[in-house]
Amino acid sequence: MSKYKSMNVNFMQCQRFEDGHLVPFDGVSSRVSSCDGVDISISNSVVFPAFCDAHVHLREPGFFYKETIAAGTASAARGGYADVFSMPNLDPVPDTPDRIAQQWEIIHRDAAVRVHPYAAITVGQAGRELVDFDALAPLCAGFSDDGKGVQSEQMMEEAMRRAAAIGKIIVAHCEDESLLHGGCIHDGAFAAEHGLPGICSESEWGPIARDLRLAEKTGCKYHVCHISTKESVALIREAKSRGVDVTCETAPHYLTMDDSMLKDEGRFKMNPPIRSSADRQALVEGLIDGTIDMIATDHAPHSAEEKAQGLLGSRMGVVGLETAFAVVYTKLVRPGIVPLETVIRALTTNPRERFGLAATNDICVFDLDAAYTVDPAAFASKGRSTPFEGEQLFGVCRLTVVDGRVVYADPAQ
Repeated sequence: MSKYKSMNVNFMQCQRFEDGHLVPFDGVSSRVSSCDGVDISISNSVVFPAFCDAHVHLREPGFFYKETIAAGTASAARGGYADVFSMPNLDPVPDTPDRIAQQWEIIHRDAAVRVHPYAAITVGQAGRELVDFDALAPLCAGFSDDGKGVQSEQMMEEAMRRAAAIGKIIVAHCEDESLLHGGCIHDGAFAAEHGLPGICSESEWGPIARDLRLAEKTGCKYHVCHISTKESVALIREAKSRGVDVTCETAPHYLTMDDSMLKDEGRFKMNPPIRSSADRQALVEGLIDGTIDMIATDHAPHSAEEKAQGLLGSRMGVVGLETAFAVVYTKLVRPGIVPLETVIRALTTNPRERFGLAATNDICVFDLDAAYTVDPAAFASKGRSTPFEGEQLFGVCRLTVVDGRVVYADPAQ
C-alpha cells in the first residue's frame, strides 16, 4: 500500500443508486487512495456499487499472448468491476493445489481488482477423472470445466455429490459434444443462407436438463454458464419453481443480438453462439422475471490472428468487460425494455450473494448521458474482438474504487 497516496473524490450534481432508486449524491467528498494522489472531481454521474462478473477468462498462466491477469483486471476496472471469477482453461489447468497456487501468485502480484479463480471439475479438463475436491476447496470459488462440458452423466453426478459435501458450487458449461458436428454459429437462418455448419440449441439445453435433474437429486449448488436458448430459460425457470438450487447467467451479446445481425467475421463468433430473435427475447424475459440471475461477460480474449479467420475458422470468444454495462444500458435500459434496478442487481447483488462474497463499499461511477464509439484499439484488454465494434453506446465509466483504492479514473474526467 505504500505506493498509494491519499486523495479526495468530490461528487457534484451526482446521484447514487441505492435500494433500487437514484437518490441525490451532490457535494459529497470521499477519502480514497491512488498512485498519484491527485484529487478528482466527478459531476453529472451516477454512483453504483462496483460490478461483479462470475465468468471471465484471464488466460494466465499459459496463454499470456491472449491476455494477462494484469491486462484483464485493468480491463475489468475500466468496466466498473471490483470482482471477477476466472475460468480454469489455463496451462497448467488448476486441478491440484500446486497448480492453482501458480495462478494465485500472479493474482497477488498483478491484479488490479479482486480475482476469484475456479478449479477444474476434471483432471486436465479431460472429462476422465475427477479432481480432489477436498484439497482444492480452500483455494477456489467453485468447480468448473468451462470451455468443455462434462459429457458423462455418472461423472457429473459424482462431481455434484462431492461438491455438495463440502458446500461448493458446480459452475457448468453445458454442451453436448455429440451434437456439435463442427458447427460454428447457431443452426438458424444465417447458417443456412451462408452454407455454414450450425450448432443446434439442444447441444446446450440437453445437458442443462440432465444437470438440473442431478442437482435436484444430489442437493448440489448449481450454476449454469452463458445460457443462450429459449429452452434453457424455460428449463431453469421450471426447476427454480420446484426448489432446485440453481442460478444462471447470460451475456450482453445474447441479450441484445440475434443471428440476423451476424457478419462473416471472427468478432461475431463465440460459444454458445448468438441465436435467434425468439431466443434473445426469451433471455430478456428471463432477466426481467428473475429466471436469469446474472449478467456475465464470458470475456474471452484471443490474438488478432486467431480471430481473423471468419466465422468458420476463427477461435470462439469475444471480449466484454469494458463494454458490458454500456451495451445493456444503451440497448435495454434506455429504451425502457429492462429496468435499471434489474440490470444492477444482475451485475452486483445477485452474483455476490450466490458466491458468498461479503458486502463492500466499492463503487463505480458512470456518466449515463455520455456517448462513445466502441474502439477496440483503446481497450485495456489485450483482446480486441467485440461484436459491438464501431457502435455508439451510452454510459462512460468515470471511476472505479476497490478496497478504498482508485483502480481506474477516466483520464478525460
